[in-house]
Amino acid sequence: MPDTSLPLVVAALLAAGAGAGFAGGMFGIGGGFVVVPALMLVLPLIGAPSEQLAHLAVGTSLATIIFTSLRSVLAHARREAVDASVLRSWAPWVVLGTVGGAAIADLISSAMLASVFGAGVLLMAIHFLMPGFEVKPVATEMPGGAVRAGLAGGLGLFSAMLGIGGGTITTMVMTMCGSPIHRAIGTASGMGALIAVPGVIGFVVIGLGEQGLPFGSLGYVNLPAALAVIVTAILFAPLGVAAAHRLSPALLKRVFGIYLVVVGATMIAKSGVI
Repeated sequence: MPDTSLPLVVAALLAAGAGAGFAGGMFGIGGGFVVVPALMLVLPLIGAPSEQLAHLAVGTSLATIIFTSLRSVLAHARREAVDASVLRSWAPWVVLGTVGGAAIADLISSAMLASVFGAGVLLMAIHFLMPGFEVKPVATEMPGGAVRAGLAGGLGLFSAMLGIGGGTITTMVMTMCGSPIHRAIGTASGMGALIAVPGVIGFVVIGLGEQGLPFGSLGYVNLPAALAVIVTAILFAPLGVAAAHRLSPALLKRVFGIYLVVVGATMIAKSGVI
C-alpha cells in the first residue's frame, strides 16, 4: 500500500465507524449497512483481492458490530429500554441461523455475496423511505415456539450473510407485537452482539488458509480495519442513543433510506452478477 493512501484509509475507516456508531444507537442497528460499503472501497487499498473482497468486508463488519452493539445496548439499558427476556429467548435460534449464514457465505462467490448484500439493503430501504409506513401491532406479545425459531434463525442467517446486526428486522417484529418503539430499538441494539460473535468465528474459520489476504487478517476478518472502525463507533453510539430518545427520527430515516438505495444499487451494479 502506498504511504500516501494510508491517511485516506484511516480517515475513511474512522468516518465509517462514526456513522455506524451513530446509526446503531439511533436506529438499533449494528451499523453494517454503513461499514460494509466503506470496507468494500477501502480494503482494496490495503491489498484485498477482488475475489475475496465481499467476504472480507462482511467478516470485518461483523467484528465491529460486537462492540457497537454492546455500547449501544448498555446505553439503552441505562434508560430501561431493553427487554432482556427477548434477547435470552431468541439467542439460541439466532446463533444457529448465524452459523448457517456463514456456511452459506463460504459456498458462494464474492460477487454473488455483494449482490445479495445489495438486494438486502434495497429491501431494508423500504422501511426507512415509506413516509406513511407504520408497523401496526398484530399481537400483544412476542411469538414463541416454531414461529420464534423461524424468525430468529432467519434473522441470524440473513444478518450473517450481509454483515449486519439485524436491528431493523428485530425492531419491526417487536413493534408488530406491541412493544413501544424505544424499547424495540433498545432491544434490537443488543441483537447485534448475538449475531456478530458466532458470525465472526464463522468468517474466521472459513477464511483460514486463504492466500492473498491483506496484512492483519485473521481469516476473513481484518483486525486493523476493524479496530479503526470500532474506535469511533463506540464514541458515537451513545450520541445516536441520545438522539433516538430526544428527537423524532423521521427525517434521519428518510436520509438513511436514500443512502441505502444508493448503496444497494451500487453494490449490485459492481457485483457484475446481473
